[in-house]
Amino acid sequence: MKIGFALNEILALLTLLTGGLSLAWRRRRGSGRAGKPWWVGWGAELFTVVALIFTCRVALADWQRVPSASMEPTLRVGDMLLINHLAYGPRLPFTNTALPMGLPQRGDVAVFRYPLDVSTFYVKRIVAVAGDRVQFRDGIVAINGEATQVTDLGWGEHPADRGQRLLTERVAGREHAIKLNPFVLGRLPQAIGAPDCTPLRPGAWDCTVPQGKLLAMGDNRDNSADSRSWGFLDEREVYGRVDRVLFNYLEFSRFWHKPA
Repeated sequence: MKIGFALNEILALLTLLTGGLSLAWRRRRGSGRAGKPWWVGWGAELFTVVALIFTCRVALADWQRVPSASMEPTLRVGDMLLINHLAYGPRLPFTNTALPMGLPQRGDVAVFRYPLDVSTFYVKRIVAVAGDRVQFRDGIVAINGEATQVTDLGWGEHPADRGQRLLTERVAGREHAIKLNPFVLGRLPQAIGAPDCTPLRPGAWDCTVPQGKLLAMGDNRDNSADSRSWGFLDEREVYGRVDRVLFNYLEFSRFWHKPA
């Protein structure tokens, strides 16, 4: 099991440290010793604040900033995301162990620990769950043999979408926008091999998602490092579901935007 060390783990250590200092200060006052040591202001008095921040981030919700274009047009670079931990259950620091409250669903935009470096968080769309049969053709996916409804929205008008084709993809009852490069159309390397995946030609492959795993992909299908390059995602690494864009300091119109 890989152990993650990110902001939540740092907050956990700070909570333990300030809690220990707070306890020591209480004992010192109870013993009647005079004077206020320097470490009280820097440690013990911060315990309540640090503990509240840590509890909220682990149990309820927190925020992450989108650093790349891999989820465009759904998410934009600079989006500050509201992540709902109650959707799947809080993850305990250091262990990645979840208090189960739900499972990722097809179409969810999820934040998870990057499988190759669990101290880094990625955001992608959950395209398929365990047991699903996935057909990928030229950037479009179909699940369990169901026909995928695709609507061409034309050329992108947003500065980040120029020269790209925008489409809506309706898969397993969920609809969302995707972006395709007309000169690539899904012809990126597919790293998952037998027995789970079968390459058919450039830009076409079939996969069956193993138990306990998920297939995660970016909506920017031709510019995303996702399951195609690093393999299936372990369910235990899913950190939370993206429910809202809180704000984007580059685009004020995205305030409280709800991703499809």
